[in-house]
Amino acid sequence: MNASSSLAFIKRNDLLKLLSDNEVASVSLAETAVQLSDGDEYLDLSNLDKGVRSARKETIPMGRVLPRKALTPETWSNILAQLAPMRTALAATRL
Repeated sequence: MNASSSLAFIKRNDLLKLLSDNEVASVSLAETAVQLSDGDEYLDLSNLDKGVRSARKETIPMGRVLPRKALTPETWSNILAQLAPMRTALAATRL
């Protein structure tokens, strides 16, 4: 495992720890959905370096998606705050 994938794995775990039990349940329910609705915001846990994404007509593997609508606004903000320095670190490892 290279440095950037190790960092991404650690950060995914850190982000998921921010979720309440209710949010974990909500995310688990979202994983059973066929796809997100057009325009739904989400994080792809396998590609956190891409930041917040907006669902379009393409199919997204739901098992690696963290949909914004499954979280409270406070948790979403906390996740984005933790994600910002990680994206900077990941970008630095690619230089």
